[in-house]
Amino acid sequence: MTTPVRDQYGRPPAADPEPLPASAFDSHCHLDLVLGPVADVLDRAAAARITRVVTVGTDLPSCYTAVTTAADHDPVYAALAIHPNETARADGDAPRAGVMQELAELVALPQVRAVGETGLDYYWDDAPHDVQQDWFRAHIALAKQVGKPLMIHDRDAHEDILRILAEEGAPETVIFHCFSGDAELAKRCVDAGYLLSFAGVLTFGNAPQLREAAAVTPPGQLLAETDAPFLTPVPNRGKSNSPAQVAHTIRALAAIKQLDVAELCAILEATGQRVFGPW
Repeated sequence: MTTPVRDQYGRPPAADPEPLPASAFDSHCHLDLVLGPVADVLDRAAAARITRVVTVGTDLPSCYTAVTTAADHDPVYAALAIHPNETARADGDAPRAGVMQELAELVALPQVRAVGETGLDYYWDDAPHDVQQDWFRAHIALAKQVGKPLMIHDRDAHEDILRILAEEGAPETVIFHCFSGDAELAKRCVDAGYLLSFAGVLTFGNAPQLREAAAVTPPGQLLAETDAPFLTPVPNRGKSNSPAQVAHTIRALAAIKQLDVAELCAILEATGQRVFGPW
């Protein structure tokens, strides 16, 4: 099967990156939305030395898809949650307790390695803030119940995210997916022991605050992701993203941290083993 010429947003595929000097992984993507068959996407990632991928479900149907994809493809693991922008719709479809029980049964599966992405999104107006907050608290409880990392979506909601984590008691491992704060917020998250995952936005010319945030984050608390098919890094910004493209973000992180790329790959792999593993 050939890769489609354009994705559902009308964007052509990004050119494949130069392979990394060592193996690494993509800590957050949406394989159900990425251009082309999953096997082809994973082959392209492997050619760039991206050997593992965490695919994320954002509502119950996509959670089932993520679980199946992870079961069918050895390099793939899943993270599952009701995305904050889906919480109002989820409330309308079924009782919340029933949705969370169904989600809990899926999260208990061995190929599922995190609860997420959950959190708060105050940029879009898809769900009232109080509804999002209630669902976020429920996901925090679930992550602690199953003993798996909590993967957070935080858009324009930094203070409420940190407040609710403090009020509920954070799980042992917390990942800020697609970290969007400044250096001051990064320091607060680092002090709390949280991990910060940087997406392709790190490479954008208009995101100096993210590079400053990465600069103050210890290497052992860093992750790299694509959020594919979104947020394609430079030099392919505007094209359709895929897990292979995280190689560009890893190189950007290495430059910021003044580390050899292979050294950063090894650090990221060790963090992945600790957080999502054993692989």
